[in-house]
Amino acid sequence: MSSRREFLERSSAGAALFGVVGFPLDIFTSTPSPSSASSNAAEEWDISWPSRITGKHKALFDVAEVESGYGVWRTAAWAAQYRDVMKVPVAQLSPVLVLRHNAIALAMQQSFWDKYGVAKAYGVTHPLTMQPTDRNPSLLDEKDGIPAPWDQLGLHKQLARGVVVLACNLALQDIVETVKKQDGLSDEAARTVTVGGLIPGVILQPSGSSPRCAHRKPGARTCARRSAGLTDASSDASSDASSDASGDA
Repeated sequence: MSSRREFLERSSAGAALFGVVGFPLDIFTSTPSPSSASSNAAEEWDISWPSRITGKHKALFDVAEVESGYGVWRTAAWAAQYRDVMKVPVAQLSPVLVLRHNAIALAMQQSFWDKYGVAKAYGVTHPLTMQPTDRNPSLLDEKDGIPAPWDQLGLHKQLARGVVVLACNLALQDIVETVKKQDGLSDEAARTVTVGGLIPGVILQPSGSSPRCAHRKPGARTCARRSAGLTDASSDASSDASSDASGDA
């Protein structure tokens, strides 16, 4: 992680934690918005996604590391466990997946991984064989030899099922820097290429913290990437007291 993004994330987290008055928010003016990568000046952040969180059972999965794509798989596993163990209809489940920090790489298309050597840069391993791979593990399925039921856990298949997938813009800046250096592009041109390399359906957000803040309401529960097993994410108001072990943005 770049020192610039680390500073911004830690400063943001510190301000939120201690309620610092007069925090110099102008330091964030250098963080590009989606419109900076487009000629359409009217384009803004997509903040409509909370309206899609309509299920009785809700959970936000905070994924910060590539970790062979396991964070992405856990999101689908949560839904499957609620369906199979608690007999909850799929329509009553509303998972949200946040890709931030190093896990931003999982939000990129395979063609982008191939061109910019993402797998080597992040030391990615296959989720089943644990051997080095040049594939984006979040996109592996039956075509890559992934057996059932794991072949249904891919990010692209979750998106097709309506799962909300959000990506951290601050983390994306590291990817932009890679494109800028490798292709010799300007900041704006490199960002255009990077944003265009996102997996279709992934929604870019200002940071990895903003989705967690928007998700904080009765019935919402945040699950750190280390979560495992069946997590109670029911709409009971008591679940709002769940802990957020996510750390920085």
